[in-house]
Amino acid sequence: MTTAVERTLEILEYLAAYPAGVPLASIADALELPRSACHRLLTDLVRCGYLRQRRDYGDYMLTTKLAALGLSHLSSSGIVDLAQPLLDQMAQESGDLVRLAIVDGDRLTFVAKAQGARNGLRYDPDMGIDVRLSCSAAGHAWMATLSDERVIELVAQQGFGAPNEFGPRAPTTYRELLAYLELARTRGFSMISDVYSPGMASMAVPIRWQEGPTVGVVSIAGPLMRLTEERMLGLGPRLVKVAAELAIISRTSPLFDKDSTVAQEPTATA
Repeated sequence: MTTAVERTLEILEYLAAYPAGVPLASIADALELPRSACHRLLTDLVRCGYLRQRRDYGDYMLTTKLAALGLSHLSSSGIVDLAQPLLDQMAQESGDLVRLAIVDGDRLTFVAKAQGARNGLRYDPDMGIDVRLSCSAAGHAWMATLSDERVIELVAQQGFGAPNEFGPRAPTTYRELLAYLELARTRGFSMISDVYSPGMASMAVPIRWQEGPTVGVVSIAGPLMRLTEERMLGLGPRLVKVAAELAIISRTSPLFDKDSTVAQEPTATA
């Protein structure tokens, strides 16, 4: 039986995708909630400051309170402040977007970035989103350090997503996905082109502690015309070095609890 807490969290996660707001009826229908129960939960969230209603249509939307909590948590952990100089330097060297994602249980979430592109086409998606594991360089870099069984478990939970949401080379089967991961294991970092988005390329390196657990991922992303395969191969050794430095930095942050990461089942071949 779904609890009130679970329903409340479902509402918050749903509204995160709709910054302009959503009416009560749409929220209730999308989450399959009775409208009376949904209204009570929404009222409580408004009272607690996590939601507000638009005056014109009465739609419900998130306030900045939830984001502020997340930013406060990351700030207290110290990892973003410590990592930012390394991200800035890598962004300057690569000329493209560099991002840091952290592993939290079954999720991989972008928490910091540095934009290296000064002109021309810039790739700069929203932060704070959970990474789509099956078709992102960051997801591939993390999963390349896990057993195939664990990979299948993670992707089964999240799904491959609709093919039209991603690039033409996005894997749609486990066999295709595992082939990408095997290349990443051999190379030491992941590389994708026309996979997450058409015309976009990305590469990523896992941030691993010496004894095994992957605690995060550092990635570079940009337009395919600029971030070519040759360019990514050239940037690979430098990004690997940055990941190693970030692994050392992560040791000082309480955000990374060794006891909570050992269950990731790192592979000996990764």
